[in-house]
Amino acid sequence: MQPSRARLFKEYKEVQREKVADPDIQLVCDDTNIFKWTALIKGPSETPYEGGVFQLAFAVPEPYPLQPPQVRFLTKIFHPNVHFKTGEICLDILKNAWSPAWTLQSVCRAIIALMAHPEPDSPLNCDSGNLLRSGDVRGFNSMARMYTRLAAMPKKG
Repeated sequence: MQPSRARLFKEYKEVQREKVADPDIQLVCDDTNIFKWTALIKGPSETPYEGGVFQLAFAVPEPYPLQPPQVRFLTKIFHPNVHFKTGEICLDILKNAWSPAWTLQSVCRAIIALMAHPEPDSPLNCDSGNLLRSGDVRGFNSMARMYTRLAAMPKKG
């Protein structure tokens, strides 16, 4: 068995054990392809994303864990470090700061932390980055909350 498959099977078993331990993250492996995963993450409390559930798509490369997975938001989110159209995420651990010590679960944790602490100086979404850089936190929060309500919260009725 390839090392990447063995590692992913190990992570799969850990995810099954941790389902109750981490209520903010629900990681699911594709039934037919161990290299494709999705995750549902809860928006962090005391942020404009609170109450939202955001879906992520993981494409794990063959050399994993030596190379990082490709991760993107499937749920629309207004955030400076997430491309609004593609869902691409600008996060150092998914690029040049990757380490094989990271797991898919810990990547989800890092993305939740990024949601709570945006980095407006390296924006993929310039509109949200500009709001934060210009000090318009209220404007940013209101846009982020609106998109969270529209895209990440269950529809009532």
